[in-house]
Amino acid sequence: MTDIVIHGWDDLQQAVFGDVWDDKIKRYRDNRIYRGVGDLSWALIPSLNRICYHNLNLESQILRSFRKYGYAELAGYQSFWQVLTVAQHHGLPTRLLDWTYSPLVAAHFATQDISCYDRDGVIWCLNVPDFNPYLPNVFRKHLETENSNIFSIDMLEKTAPNLEALSSLADEPFVLFFEPSSMIDRIANQYALFSVVSDASYLISEIIDTHKIECCRYIIPKSVKLEIRDKLDYINISERMIYPGLDGICRWIQRRYSNLGPTYNRDRNYHGD
Repeated sequence: MTDIVIHGWDDLQQAVFGDVWDDKIKRYRDNRIYRGVGDLSWALIPSLNRICYHNLNLESQILRSFRKYGYAELAGYQSFWQVLTVAQHHGLPTRLLDWTYSPLVAAHFATQDISCYDRDGVIWCLNVPDFNPYLPNVFRKHLETENSNIFSIDMLEKTAPNLEALSSLADEPFVLFFEPSSMIDRIANQYALFSVVSDASYLISEIIDTHKIECCRYIIPKSVKLEIRDKLDYINISERMIYPGLDGICRWIQRRYSNLGPTYNRDRNYHGD
């Protein structure tokens, strides 16, 4: 794992955009994805594993209850993976982890929670193609056929219509990444995708360690969190965009008008030195 410490806004831009030039197509492109969290000590642990660590077999009961009690609102979703995506976005404990194609959206998630401003934040960065050689053959062939590195829900449905089918495809745990359809405004605005591990008892970090997959962490020290947060607001990456609707507006207003400067910028001058 490579750790890169971010010392300010310009440092962040250089770190995430400095090496994305693709000379083959003469454009700025890469296959990296990002996940931002407000506390450096938080590991890559899905909500299912955090909440139901005592009994991961509760996963099937949780999903069954969600479909049963949310039937009226879920009636329009026929695909299991669509339902799982909706469940994740509404806070149900699942084995999914949220990622984004945008490093600046990830920076939002690393700096949005003002209760974490006394701690360093972090943006995790992975290169999706590094994981694909360890997929079952049927999945690798599917990606090759579609000329893709990431699955769509339609692609998943053809090979693994549910979690049981997913886990049956290989004896060893594997992780894949899929991009949900833009059925919820949040998904589109967050430029979102998800990781899912075939065995709920395994974490993506264990698969990274097992296969020695390179990953990077951009560490955002608490001393520069507020600078990055304020400058993200200037380019309209805030709760207003990330969480469309009145809830997002209220979250943005609450943070925007909090008296953060005297506490977290007291040692910084006008130029941010």
